[in-house]
Amino acid sequence: MTPTLVREHLSHAGSAPPGADPRARARDWSEIQERMWEPLYESVYDRLDVGPGTRLLGLRCGSGLALLLATARGATVTGADSAPERLALARDRLAPDAARGADTVAPGPWLLDTLPTRADAPGYDLITVFDPIGCRSGDAGSLGALLADALPLATRGAAVVLTAWGPPERCATSAVLGVAAKLADPLHGVRGRRPGRRDDLEEVAQRAGLRPDGSGRVACPFGYAGPDSAVRGLLSTGLFDAAITATDRKQVEKELTEALHPYLRADGIVWMPNVFRYLIARVP
Repeated sequence: MTPTLVREHLSHAGSAPPGADPRARARDWSEIQERMWEPLYESVYDRLDVGPGTRLLGLRCGSGLALLLATARGATVTGADSAPERLALARDRLAPDAARGADTVAPGPWLLDTLPTRADAPGYDLITVFDPIGCRSGDAGSLGALLADALPLATRGAAVVLTAWGPPERCATSAVLGVAAKLADPLHGVRGRRPGRRDDLEEVAQRAGLRPDGSGRVACPFGYAGPDSAVRGLLSTGLFDAAITATDRKQVEKELTEALHPYLRADGIVWMPNVFRYLIARVP
């Protein structure tokens, strides 16, 4: 696979829509949205006893929160993501001396816009993809292509963690995401969006030649200080990009704010309970 294709599969959010500020969007992801998945990261790390001696490769690592939590447990980490703005924030978090251009930097962590070569890779015993599938057309296929390139970097028996949105009835945010589907495809709207199936992750793992070795569900409520914060955080995910391209940002923001109204509490906080699913598979 060429480096260009690797970068495409590494970035699940895609390019920012016209008129968007990629730096502001990356900051919104880092400061507002990324922390929503922290219970998922910690649950997986607890289950797999991530700690000293763990060699972790985080695919679609974003601005690096999951990697930071792993390093706090003593793991050696490599992160890969094709979005330069998010990677810059990850470097600020995990390798601030390198981000400042210091001449002497302790080994690692690696933060790359493509996968390391097999010669450079330490032999990873854990590969994570914490970017959940189930909301974009073709996301399972993109994940499979990414795994095909990443698995040769893993050791035999390494754990591979794949994640997905839970059932729509368990994810309050699913109703809000319907705004993106409706505006991006007015002829089909929400009905044209196929929710993730329960066995999507198993199918991806099977096609990649992996052996399933357990799964779990984790509650990850999305909580925001207010509607404005919620809109900024949700737009930073990239799930509304097609809707913005098809209409305009103001229209998407207006309809998204209206869709958030049922989840606005009396104290002004926007609160949406969600459940996410993860699959642990093993490299044969």
